Amino acid sequence: MTALTETLAQTIGVSAACGVLAVPRSRVYRARQPHAPQSKPRPTPVRALSPDERARVRQTLNSERFADRAPRQVYAALLDEGLYLCHWRTMYRVLAAHDEVRERRDQLRHPSYHKPELLATAPNQVWSWDITKLRGPVKWTYFYLYVLLDIYSRYVVGWLIAEQESAALARELVAQSCARQAIQPDQLTLHADNGGPMRAKALALLLSDLSIEPSHSRPHTSDDNPFSEAQFKTLKYHPGYPDRFGSLQDARAWAGPFFDWYNQAHYHTGLNLLTPASVHYGDDTYIRRQRQAVLSAAYTVHPERFSQGLPVVAAPPSAVWINPPSGGNLP
Repeated sequence: MTALTETLAQTIGVSAACGVLAVPRSRVYRARQPHAPQSKPRPTPVRALSPDERARVRQTLNSERFADRAPRQVYAALLDEGLYLCHWRTMYRVLAAHDEVRERRDQLRHPSYHKPELLATAPNQVWSWDITKLRGPVKWTYFYLYVLLDIYSRYVVGWLIAEQESAALARELVAQSCARQAIQPDQLTLHADNGGPMRAKALALLLSDLSIEPSHSRPHTSDDNPFSEAQFKTLKYHPGYPDRFGSLQDARAWAGPFFDWYNQAHYHTGLNLLTPASVHYGDDTYIRRQRQAVLSAAYTVHPERFSQGLPVVAAPPSAVWINPPSGGNLP
């Protein structure tokens, strides 16, 4: 193409020829330049290490003694022993030539933790539990509130308050709650974080005896236990929640009525304003039917006040997840 352009350029000029043949003029001008002579190979500096010396340096750096030490440290250690191989910068260049410049010390590697993916489509399939601190009568004193929560209905199936975190107390709470709810083998998954009582051997043995599947959050990932965290927020933002509790008995006396209210009278937004007890024990169908009758009557009297037509009372969610699978592949 360049030769044709040159031939045509002799007749009509370079610019016109390039325009006709759609050839950049820079290509024509570059072709007219004499080829530069090939550059001579760079001579090896007289101070460069020989191939045998470079091999010795690399072997020394990768030896068992120095494999986890930086070249500067190796350089200094060899000098103290009366041995000089090369400067430490040259040591780096020798390693770089073999793609071996990296962190030479063993590094702490965090394990890859499995993200829990738990699904509940009915009560007593997945429980979540956690422990939170309640401030005591003076600074630096606390009581510990244990709460077991059904994630489908948000019903608190068990709770206790103690003066310490204890695997034995957790075991007792789980056993009593399972008995009250008549949990059958292979029916329940119990989800918790990675605290000491949650990972205790005593609790693990109980779960094994009851054929309950244990599940745990990833370390430092509070989103893996969202239902317990939300329940604790509801508790501590309740108007009657005191700044401090005067004694263990005071804390228990306050918590009893609170959990009765929470289960029986709290209209939970996550349940479409049904109470946890009504969803847990299957009374929500009757309640929704009553609410629908009230709304239908109101619509009949004043339909103009309902711009979206007859309102429909929503049911609670049919499926509740802890970490639903990504990609929308939900059952």
